[in-house]
Amino acid sequence: VQLQASGGGLVQAGGSLRLSCVASGSTFTKYVMGWYRQAPGKQRELVAAIRSDGETNYVDSVKGRFTISRDNAKNSEYLHMSSLKPEDTAAYYCAAKLRGALDYYYWGQGTQVTVSS
Repeated sequence: VQLQASGGGLVQAGGSLRLSCVASGSTFTKYVMGWYRQAPGKQRELVAAIRSDGETNYVDSVKGRFTISRDNAKNSEYLHMSSLKPEDTAAYYCAAKLRGALDYYYWGQGTQVTVSS
C-alpha cells in the first residue's frame, strides 16, 4: 500500500489543523492506520491509531485534543488536531500495518506541523 499525507502547516497555539492520508494499491480495510510524529532530537512516537472497525487509541499527551478517523470508502485516514501546543510541533507521518502485525510497515512522507507560541 502507498500512503500520501497532507495538511501540515504553521498554526498558533490553541489553533487546529487536520491532516489527511490517502492510501492506494491495496485493500484499505486490511490495515490498521496510524499517525506517528517525530520532533527534532526526539524519538518517533505513535500519536493515534484506528482499526478498520473504528476502534481508536491515543497517546496520553493528545487525548481530548486529537481525533483520528478513517473513511474506508475513500481509502483515507485523518487526524484532526485541536488546542495545539508548541510541543506538538513535529513531522507527522501516516502509517499502516496489516491487522495482527506487530509493527507498522508502510509509511507516507512526513508533513510538518509547526505550532507557534
